[in-house]
Amino acid sequence: MSDLAVSVEVGAPAGTTWLALTDWERQREWITATTVRVVSGNGRSVGSRLEAFTGIGGIGVTDLMEITSWEPPVRCTVRHLGGVVKGTGTFHVQAKGPTRCVFVWAEELIPPFGPVGKLGWLLVKPAFASALRHSVRTFARFAENYEVGG
Repeated sequence: MSDLAVSVEVGAPAGTTWLALTDWERQREWITATTVRVVSGNGRSVGSRLEAFTGIGGIGVTDLMEITSWEPPVRCTVRHLGGVVKGTGTFHVQAKGPTRCVFVWAEELIPPFGPVGKLGWLLVKPAFASALRHSVRTFARFAENYEVGG
């Protein structure tokens, strides 16, 4: 299991940040090279399933996830169900007053392909962490300007 967590301060209320975070279809606006869609359920409850595709030009990885914890406006946890991406991911929003919060994105991933995957993860992890840091910084700007239905 490999743990990775990144965080960013957001100049928006926790409730607004939560709404921006869980606007799944708009995650493409802040997660690098990724599109997300709800494939079952309403996307706002335990048991709902989401599908994320990360890649360029149709070449990439599809990540099927199931929401296992839904605690608005604080936490959402998903279980990664795919053949390549397995483990859990957690989005956490922590209020820091009426107009600020901290957003934390944490992943506990199980590398595929046994020992070869563990070695591969050691090589890929720095680039993955960098992409996650870039995404959360982009998310902070997205949340600060978020309008429902926008």
